[in-house]
Amino acid sequence: MTPHISAVIPVFNEEGNLRALEQELSAALAGMKVEYEIIWVDDGSSDGSFAELKKICADTRQLALRFSKNYGQTAALAAGIAEARGEWIVTLDADGQNDPEDIPRLFAAAASGFDVVSGWRSARQDPFFSRQLPSRAANFIISSVTGVRLHDFGCTLKVYRAALLKSADLYGEMHRFLPAILGYAGASIMELPVNHRPRVSGKSKYGILRTFKVVLDLLTVKFMGDFITKPLYLFGGLGLGLGAASLFMASVTLYNKLCNGIFVKDQPLFLVAIFFALAGMQFAFMGLMAEVMIRTYHSANRKPPYSIAEKTAGRRAI
Repeated sequence: MTPHISAVIPVFNEEGNLRALEQELSAALAGMKVEYEIIWVDDGSSDGSFAELKKICADTRQLALRFSKNYGQTAALAAGIAEARGEWIVTLDADGQNDPEDIPRLFAAAASGFDVVSGWRSARQDPFFSRQLPSRAANFIISSVTGVRLHDFGCTLKVYRAALLKSADLYGEMHRFLPAILGYAGASIMELPVNHRPRVSGKSKYGILRTFKVVLDLLTVKFMGDFITKPLYLFGGLGLGLGAASLFMASVTLYNKLCNGIFVKDQPLFLVAIFFALAGMQFAFMGLMAEVMIRTYHSANRKPPYSIAEKTAGRRAI
């Protein structure tokens, strides 16, 4: 039977956490009394994670993919989402810090009329200065820039309407921005507090430098959300602004020459006006070029940003 819920779990060097997580996840999904499947994506682990997943996938409801190398969490989620057949997709980390018992509550909220229900680690079990403080700063910046107000964009535990999620393009490290990306597409979003547990085995793959990557990626998300169909509005607007500033400074220069007898060569403002005028024309042409590239982007056939080296599964129904 076609599953109603697909659980997608990216895995990277989490051998010691997989068996316990699988038991908890299977129990939580089975208790919901709906058809489900579990999809594990091994993101090029160097430990015995995939060997463990092969044993786990003797269950007919489970599937495991193995990347040929480490492509990152976004690519792992994209691969799992592409394989998912359920009407709803739930994502969670493989480190065991997300609690599968929260899934029924998130799903009930989604079924009440929301496209995305995002988990909020309100009592987060991570070091404050190295993990929580940078995360809070990043969440504040993302909420302010995108207009999607969430306390915890970084929590992987989320429930999505599959039809909407499958239409999103995932690349780079954009997985943390999924609520914002789907919000730009008109998704209704809700956030619920979830349980967050201490890590039992293995070590975190994230550091404080991730905050700086978030800020850079946010520029892409903002552009893709607000200007992907009309980049000329952004670049052309900058060009017009610089052109207007250039005209104002040139007018001041002319006024000083005619009324105050100050020679143009003695007015540095005139050089600034020339620079602004040239920069404005460059931005205008960049906008036109971006318009052409966007049309090419929408018409081109795009391949997934990953390659699968091996695939194993139980006897899933077709």
